[in-house]
Parts: sequence; C-alpha cells; structure tokens
Amino acid sequence: MKKIGVLFGMENTFPGALVDHINSQNLNGITAEFIHTGAVRLDKPSEYAVIVDRISHDIPFYRAFLKHAALHGTAIINNPFWWSADDKFFNYALAEKLGVAVPRTAILPHKQLPAGTTERSMRNLEYPLDWDGLFEYIGFPAFLKPIDGGGWRDVHHVHNRDEFFHAYDQSHTLCMMLQSAVDFNEYFRCYVVGQQKVRIMAYDPRRPHHERYLVNPPAYDKKLLKRVEKDAITLCKGLGYDLNTVEFAVENGVPYAIDFMNPAPDADLHSVGEESFKWIVEEVAKLAIKKAKAAPAPIALHAEALLHASQETPEKKKAPKKSAKKPVKPKAEKKVESGETEN
Repeated sequence: MKKIGVLFGMENTFPGALVDHINSQNLNGITAEFIHTGAVRLDKPSEYAVIVDRISHDIPFYRAFLKHAALHGTAIINNPFWWSADDKFFNYALAEKLGVAVPRTAILPHKQLPAGTTERSMRNLEYPLDWDGLFEYIGFPAFLKPIDGGGWRDVHHVHNRDEFFHAYDQSHTLCMMLQSAVDFNEYFRCYVVGQQKVRIMAYDPRRPHHERYLVNPPAYDKKLLKRVEKDAITLCKGLGYDLNTVEFAVENGVPYAIDFMNPAPDADLHSVGEESFKWIVEEVAKLAIKKAKAAPAPIALHAEALLHASQETPEKKKAPKKSAKKPVKPKAEKKVESGETEN
C-alpha cells in the first residue's frame, strides 16, 4: 500500500478535502491520510510514498523530517531542499534570466548588525552607501520588504526618501529589498500545479484579504492571459516547484511577476472561492497520485541543473544536434520532485 500524507497546520478546508478526494477514488494500492509523527529516527525510512507539505516553512522540525523522507525516496510537494535554499531576491534574478518581466529590485544591507556580528564583520561593505544612485535606479513609489517573508509582514509602501528611511529604520536586523512599484491596471494570482496546469484568478491586493479574489472579473485580452500562463509555468519550472502561486501586476500590457515564492499557497475554500477550490483539490490530488504511482523520487541535491536552466530562455533553447558520439551523462539530474507566503 502506497500512502500519501498531508502535513499541515491551522488550515481548515483544504487538507481534509484533499484526503477525502483521493480516498473517494478507491484506487488500488493508494490511500491518503493526515501525517502523524513523533521523534524521527535516522535509521527508519518514511512510510509515505508522497507528502504534501503545507507547514514546514514555519516548523524547523517538520522541515528536517521532510528532508530525511526525501533522502529515502519520498516525493515531497514541494521539494524541501530547494525551498530552504530560495529567497525572493534570487527568485527575481532567476526570473530575469528566464526572460520574465520583474520590477527593478535591489537588496540592502541590514540596518542593524545581525546577532553575533560586529562592525568588523562588515568590513567589505561600502560606506557610505550610494543612496542617490539606488533611488535613481529604483524610483518612487516603491516597496521595502524582507528578502524572505510572507503575509505582507514588514512590507512598507514608500513614496519618497523620508518614508524610505523611516521604514528602513524599523527593519532592524532583517535583510530587506527595495523594489519599484508597478502601477497596475490588472492583477492576477495564478495557481500552478505540476509545472503544467495553471488557473488564472483575478485578484486585487489592495482590497481586504477576504475580498481580494474578484468574483465577476472583466474580460481580459487573450494574448495577455496566454503570456501570464506561459510566464507562470516558466517560473515554476525554473524554481522546481510542483505547487506554487505566481502573482502578476500588469502595467501598460506588461505582466510583471511580483510574488512567486509561495510553495504552500493559500487554498482555503472561503478565500479562493468554490470553483477555484474544487480545481485546486482535484489537480493537487492528480499530482499526488501520479507521484505515488511512480518509482521512488530520485535524489538530486546540487544546484547545477537550476543554474544551467537559468542561462537560456525557453525561446532560445534548441534541439540538440545529432552526434555519433556517446552523450555525456550530466553531473546533476533534475531537481528532486517533491515545497502561504505573500509578497
């Protein structure tokens, strides 16, 4: 019997619906359940063929449990190794390499020294910083936000130098990014499952949280939606995420990828709405079942594959020329197939 486990926290609707949907299909040799774990022994492999992870980003114990399971062949949705390694600035840099439009962005030194460091620890840092050059590059209005965070925590919308420095002073030891604001006309939040299926949802981040998904959105240009879908898939393939949400702010017809490090994205019925909820449950169930039917997940812990993929956009990739020579085996295989953050 192959088991699909769901690891979750305070969520109410999605985990139960996912387990019920998988089990309702009465598949031979496959069942789904909530995970129960105690202390994790080094010598005891995981009993799950697949784990859908919704909470390990907040619980270090769970993250270590998932990495141990992955090493023993469990397919994790999403890969805990890559999710641990990612930060938002790297994601923006990768998006730019892949030809996806992103706002002008820069990372900033910590306002206050991180714990355990002194001024001597920062001897490589330019001083004073070229604030004028930075503001000229980014422009105002802009957003000051953590390099790794979610739920709009510690995010500041700044309109001038004074507002920026006031917000920057409050960042303490956080590593922050300054990013130019997009004056958007349309905004989309896209669910991407299995790096193939995309559900584009009209969204407005300026509204209260429970009103952000638009119930009766206007008709959108089909070419715009096609580009949004294509860019969302490109980003998830580049990042190796099997489950993610990608947000686009559209200015003058150009969709700018704003937030796409959401490997445990909001899937609550009362948040996304009944139709989108049903789609998410069904597609995640299909993905988990597909992985459960497959052989144990391959292990690849190195970054060569990701970095190689970032060197060329999908448009530039060509079919390899035929050669009589024996192909050279790549040093790294595809990233481990297996990891709710916002902005």
